[in-house]
Amino acid sequence: MSELKRALGPVMLWGLGVGYVISGMYFGWNLGLPLGGSLGMAAAIVFATILYVTFIFSYAELACAIPRAGGAFDFGLRAFGPTGGLVLGVAQLVEFLFAPPAIAAAIGAYFNLFFPAASPAAIAIVAYVLFTALNIWGVKQAAAFELVVTIAAVGELLLFMAVTAPRFDVALFARDALPHGWGGALACLPFGVWMYLGIEGVANVAEEARDPHRDIVRGFGWAIATLVVLALGVFVTSVGVAGWPAVVYPSPGAAPSDSPLPLALGHVVGGRGPMFHLLVTVGLFGLVASFHGIVLAAGRAAFELGRTGYAPAFIGRVNPRTRTPAAALVVNAVVGITAILSSRTGDLIVLSGFGALTLYAFSMVALFALRRRVPALARPFRAVAYPWFPAIALVLALISLGAMAWTNRPVAAVYAAIVVGAGVYWKLASKRRSGRRPEGPAGAPGP
Repeated sequence: MSELKRALGPVMLWGLGVGYVISGMYFGWNLGLPLGGSLGMAAAIVFATILYVTFIFSYAELACAIPRAGGAFDFGLRAFGPTGGLVLGVAQLVEFLFAPPAIAAAIGAYFNLFFPAASPAAIAIVAYVLFTALNIWGVKQAAAFELVVTIAAVGELLLFMAVTAPRFDVALFARDALPHGWGGALACLPFGVWMYLGIEGVANVAEEARDPHRDIVRGFGWAIATLVVLALGVFVTSVGVAGWPAVVYPSPGAAPSDSPLPLALGHVVGGRGPMFHLLVTVGLFGLVASFHGIVLAAGRAAFELGRTGYAPAFIGRVNPRTRTPAAALVVNAVVGITAILSSRTGDLIVLSGFGALTLYAFSMVALFALRRRVPALARPFRAVAYPWFPAIALVLALISLGAMAWTNRPVAAVYAAIVVGAGVYWKLASKRRSGRRPEGPAGAPGP
């Protein structure tokens, strides 16, 4: 069996879209502050905001026209054949495989605030096991849970902004605003992207939407509007409380923290008390929402690679009882737990960013190619301000990708090795298949 269950409406898709991303407001972005300061990080966030707004209102055309679980993989396959599917499929999988371990590490760090004796790595591994099991149980149950924790997380961020905004100080926000010049601002780009990374995962559940041609656009639009408000608000109010070092380092000389919002709150309500503990506890919902949501999307991305012959066939099988991609979810969990044990949150964020930006750039190329090559393709939604929005998204994604490669060369080398290794596997596997053509979207060429 290889068909997924249709159970999602626009509100649940909004919950997934916001939930995939919302952990980026809770942690990770602060790791860019030592590189670029408050001004450099602000520039990176504004840059990323323009990138994502133009990208999402272009990407929605592809998601509505080709509503498949593989998302970008299926768009590349339809536009460019097997090679295009391979590039976009691997990029998407890298993004969705390596974002969850970074988020799980942050979950461990937040729990450690309350239970110092607990191992953050052990907590992260437990999270992987629990939420993989929830996703195997059923997509409707998983999406309903995601909606609940996402609403709680959005409410918590609004409360956080309400508590910290009155303490905003322009002088503190602007102190040491550009410590390494504009080169430092370039180094901030992956952390600006991190504040929105993952929203494209809505496309990966299009096959499970009740009315994908209508509901996907609503889910994308409502989600990006919510996220822009949250990203800009959280950044400004956090840094403005006591300056950017206060949301990076728990104490002078300490290692950078994975929990910047509690650090900011500590300067407003103190490091204890009911308000502090309430906000930090509810803050876990944001991390859980993104972790759980991206695990869900990653399962669909890996499942489609298995279903179409780009990965081992067992990954492309659906659990006959729950109609969920159980095998793909388990394999992803094994990879994620291995990554957690590396204890390199910053590198995992950058590696995930490489996959995301490759996806953004090549998806826009696929959009242009399909407009030219398949003009008769049914497009229930057309990209806003075509060709300008997709062109802007393409250029900004390429600039970001180049800047990330320049400032993160070791991680870029790892990403290149993953892409090359996937290509070698696919070539060898295609020979063993002895001419079998994989199942794919209607009209899509197989390998």
